[in-house]
Amino acid sequence: MISLDNTVSLVTGSSRGIGRATILKLAEAGSDVCITYLNSPRNARELAEEVGRMGSRAIVVKVDMSEAEDIEALCEIVGGEFGKLDILISNAAGGGFRPLLDSSLSQFDYAMRINVRAPMLLAQYAIPLLEKSTQERAKLITMSSLGGTRAMPMYGLIGTAKGALESMTRHLALELGSRGVNVNCVCAGLVDTGALSYMPNKDAVFKARRERSLVGGTDLTPQEVAGVILFLSSPFADKIQGQTIVVDGGASIRA
Repeated sequence: MISLDNTVSLVTGSSRGIGRATILKLAEAGSDVCITYLNSPRNARELAEEVGRMGSRAIVVKVDMSEAEDIEALCEIVGGEFGKLDILISNAAGGGFRPLLDSSLSQFDYAMRINVRAPMLLAQYAIPLLEKSTQERAKLITMSSLGGTRAMPMYGLIGTAKGALESMTRHLALELGSRGVNVNCVCAGLVDTGALSYMPNKDAVFKARRERSLVGGTDLTPQEVAGVILFLSSPFADKIQGQTIVVDGGASIRA
């Protein structure tokens, strides 16, 4: 059993979906948590109450991860409340579904700010707290998607940003490894969360992925992705560094 007693975790974009499932996994393992949200305060508060019933402490912070000032303030709040940070999960994402040829400069800039610049700034502002971790190795985990390495219809902006994020994860591992921090990426396959509500041909895409699965024809759940994040957050993953772990039931390896 994984124990994260006496640790502090920060998960961005954690009021719903994979972020919410990750908060619950970390809290169940004994970690105190910081929940962030942008547009769903009720969900965030209810999640904090659920964490409290599990015996862990939770704080809730409203953050726009596309704004540098908000990211800096978030890390200051975590430092003031907990004095350290053991686990940092950069989960907040966005960018919209549209062809690259129809994308505006402002849409491109937003996709890069939320998916690439935000994790970089989190690393910069959080490193003093991560270096105070009481674990043998602190953990920084980024979140990618299959569009980062594969071309998908209407996914050009997000896919481009995720490809950059996977590269940045490796470079952060190079820079932070000697400072006691492991940096890895989780690349999740298709998960039916609210973020995919506007995905074109969503049902057909999910059906195709289900048929390509090598672990049975079931959909990937937020809880299953969160389980991999929990492992990478634990001491069991101390020797895993600079890697992108794909969680998709093997669908993406098929020719």
